[in-house]
Amino acid sequence: MATHDRVITSGRQGVVETNKVIRSTYTLLAMTLGFSAVTAGVAMLSNAPPLPWFMVLAGYFGLLFLTNAMRNSVWGLVSIFALTGFMGYTLGPLLSFYLGAFSNGSQLVAMAFGGTAAIFLGLSGYALTTRKDFSFMGGFLFVGILVAFLAGLGAMVFSMPALSLAVSAMFILLMSGLILWQTSEMIHGGETNYIMATVTLYVSIFNLFTSLLHILGIFGGDD
Repeated sequence: MATHDRVITSGRQGVVETNKVIRSTYTLLAMTLGFSAVTAGVAMLSNAPPLPWFMVLAGYFGLLFLTNAMRNSVWGLVSIFALTGFMGYTLGPLLSFYLGAFSNGSQLVAMAFGGTAAIFLGLSGYALTTRKDFSFMGGFLFVGILVAFLAGLGAMVFSMPALSLAVSAMFILLMSGLILWQTSEMIHGGETNYIMATVTLYVSIFNLFTSLLHILGIFGGDD
């Protein structure tokens, strides 16, 4: 009887801990997205030029490494806001380009934003309500993201528009899978650190938005 009670208590504690991670993750995600919007706005208002791609990669991976190293301390919160603020700042010049280069630029940005929100909310809601285990996707997503990242670098360095379009389509699929996987990890205890869960979901949303915007600009942009 005592053993049975301990199992029930342990199970309840596990559920409470899981719910705490989920709540903390979505709260921090909302805050970092809001902070990114502010830094993107600052970049747009100041007419900041796009940063060189190697500086973007150095800043992203450097801050990502720092966030991972600090994930179990309060400095992890400082680091994640530095990371998401930096990414928001790099988004500002991109938004300015679309708003200035296309007569329907504001519509394209709004459509990309709406599409990103619909995909994220739909996939997160599905994973949370069905509680299906998507942990099997981890290895595939890691390889797919690595391939897409290298292909994206190749498309940028060698100016290959067709490959760049294919990479954007790949990222939409991969980031959608990453949202399912990360949400599942939180539900089933595979991820207990809300800072790292937030980083994964934020990066998924960021790449979803930019990839959708790229595709919409190609097929729906009006000069």
